Amino acid sequence: MKIFLTDGTAAGFYTAVFDAYGHEGSMITSCDMQLGLDSEITEVTADENKAKRVTDKLCKIDGYATGDVDLALRSGDCTKEQTAFEYIKLIVRSGRPVRRMLSQPAVIEMNGLTGRVAGELHKMKGFLRFMETADGALYAPCSPDNDIIDLLAPHFKARLGAQPFVIHDVKRKKAVLCDGNEWFAADAGEAEVYLSEYELAFENLWRKYYASVNVDERPHEKQMRGYMPVRYWKFMPEKKGGA
Repeated sequence: MKIFLTDGTAAGFYTAVFDAYGHEGSMITSCDMQLGLDSEITEVTADENKAKRVTDKLCKIDGYATGDVDLALRSGDCTKEQTAFEYIKLIVRSGRPVRRMLSQPAVIEMNGLTGRVAGELHKMKGFLRFMETADGALYAPCSPDNDIIDLLAPHFKARLGAQPFVIHDVKRKKAVLCDGNEWFAADAGEAEVYLSEYELAFENLWRKYYASVNVDERPHEKQMRGYMPVRYWKFMPEKKGGA
């Protein structure tokens, strides 16, 4: 099997599509994986010209296809590149949009990936918790399954107006920062954040309120897990230290 190893960027993926398309049974991935004895690895260097040729071809057939692919590539699933590759091959072979071909494995898998990414994006709009820092900005650490924080930025810019804020993906070591007017993405390592006195007092009051409304005789942990996935709890003041 010929395996095309990419750098995880969209340009790298589309370059790999260009290079791999003529190789039957080839695979595209950005993940380290256990290889078979017959595997042949080709490391792909992003080539903007090759990537553009692929995206131009897709856009001629289906103007929404690159949007579908780009959403899928945000997935934390190691199969994302191969799933998107199979989807692209189906589009090119069919010569028309394929998203309604719901019996096709490539469409089923693609819909699964994009659905999980879009679903987490929706959840994070409700579950993300901001803290007031000592300098007055709002800071929200998170660790989403998928690479979505730049998709969250426009939503919170609209909600928060001129308030400066930072959304920090601690797992991927990246952040989006807004100065109150514009937002931008940046690489970020470990953040040392100093909270305001008001924030510390508010978090303490919030935890007390949360404890006061909880009825020990009627535990509702199962319901909570359904509405509020446990993987998000560590960033929520009311559930810090919970499980």
